Amino acid sequence: MLLRRWEEMPVWMQKSEVREYYEILQKHRGSLVIKKIFDIVVAILLATILFPVMIFLAVFIKIDSQGPVFYRQERITAYGKTFKIHKFRTMVNHADQIGTAITVERDDRVTRIGRILRKYRLDEIPQLIDILEGNMSFVGTRPEVAKYVKTYTPEMWATLLLPAGITSDASIRYKDEANLLKDASDVDKIYTEQVLPEKMKYNLDALRRFSFFREVKTMFGTLAAVMRQDKI
Repeated sequence: MLLRRWEEMPVWMQKSEVREYYEILQKHRGSLVIKKIFDIVVAILLATILFPVMIFLAVFIKIDSQGPVFYRQERITAYGKTFKIHKFRTMVNHADQIGTAITVERDDRVTRIGRILRKYRLDEIPQLIDILEGNMSFVGTRPEVAKYVKTYTPEMWATLLLPAGITSDASIRYKDEANLLKDASDVDKIYTEQVLPEKMKYNLDALRRFSFFREVKTMFGTLAAVMRQDKI
């Protein structure tokens, strides 16, 4: 969670647009340490408590459709590192080979149990593993696949200064993404040219206003949205 020294960062990130956010985060090094400790401690506690729930959900996923329990897809996290995210599978097996990487409203690839998992964000529970492996945090920019990261502007690269997150302000405020994309003729084009830039405004603003307590507020905001059955 601690920032690398500027000269040790990937050369492609050493841009003036990124430096602005880097210097902001440097002023909050204490909060970054607290954030890291919080992530580890809470992830261990939740993984222990939710383990029976994960077993229960895994059984239902296997009964509902053919395929693995987990969906493992390569995503990008801090400093451009590639990792395979852990999520409960909510779509038919090999869904990414028969459609876009983005899920839209009423997507036929989503399974019956998958719709329930996605509605209450239960498919995200296995990402506790990614937090413990150091690839993710509870709060941060959602990890994108490489082809979308390649469309980032230099300023957007600043979101890669910290690990990707399970939730974020953008996840809460831009909760109608699937619905907005449902009628798009070219989902990838609309996502990269319209949706992603708007989400990034929230992600970059979160970096400018970074604080540990603000991130805790984001976590409670996510829980409230789920309880209201809002789709995030």
